[in-house]
Amino acid sequence: MSGQAPVISVVDAGIRFRRNRGGRRNFKDLFSGSTRRSRPGEFWAFRNVSFDVSPGEAIGVVGRNGQGKSTLLKLVAGVVLPDEGQVTVAGGVAPLIEITGGFVNDLTVRDNVFLTAGLHGMTRREIEARFDDIIEFAEISDFIDTPYKHLSSGMKVRIAFSVISMLEEPIILVDEVLAVGDRGFREKCYKRIEELLAGGRTLFFVSHNEKDLRRFCTRGLYLDKGKLVLDGPINEVLDRYNAEYHS
Repeated sequence: MSGQAPVISVVDAGIRFRRNRGGRRNFKDLFSGSTRRSRPGEFWAFRNVSFDVSPGEAIGVVGRNGQGKSTLLKLVAGVVLPDEGQVTVAGGVAPLIEITGGFVNDLTVRDNVFLTAGLHGMTRREIEARFDDIIEFAEISDFIDTPYKHLSSGMKVRIAFSVISMLEEPIILVDEVLAVGDRGFREKCYKRIEELLAGGRTLFFVSHNEKDLRRFCTRGLYLDKGKLVLDGPINEVLDRYNAEYHS
């Protein structure tokens, strides 16, 4: 992969939150003062984080709860913007983040498939061509015209994963979503991800499941106390994380 331009480039990135408001800076804050100086009640989820991801790499992000893993994933997805530094993503992303978000309860499964896939850039003709595959993978053919709100939580996850995994985007972002659902469907999702990786997709994967991280990823990023403390082979990263976490 050497010599290839990175598909993800993060340079000295930092994300800041407010404790007292439970959110990001407000509109007024964007135009007042330096972004580098913390104000009372603010904290940095992470700071001075830099790394590149080459096409076809499978990256696992590890760290204890509250260390900024999911925030980093949302930064790459474009859901949040950096308070410091720069993030460049070449190509589109298929975001398996908060997986059922964006689905409309009162719409049918059919309408939600067209809506969600369309919002992610698929044309109506493309959705029609893949519709049967999406439904078959999700195993909900008897519920196509059922309002989404009447599906079980497991069925909602299945249809959401099926839609997102059918996107043709070169980068797959995954945040713990594989921890839900029944065992059989979870293994089906694993095999689908392996197929996407075999096809040259890039994976950016946040998980606490060490077995999954070792299965899919070749490289790891270890976040701790707002810093990227190690970027290296996934086994080396997990070994250090385990040694420090359990020490």
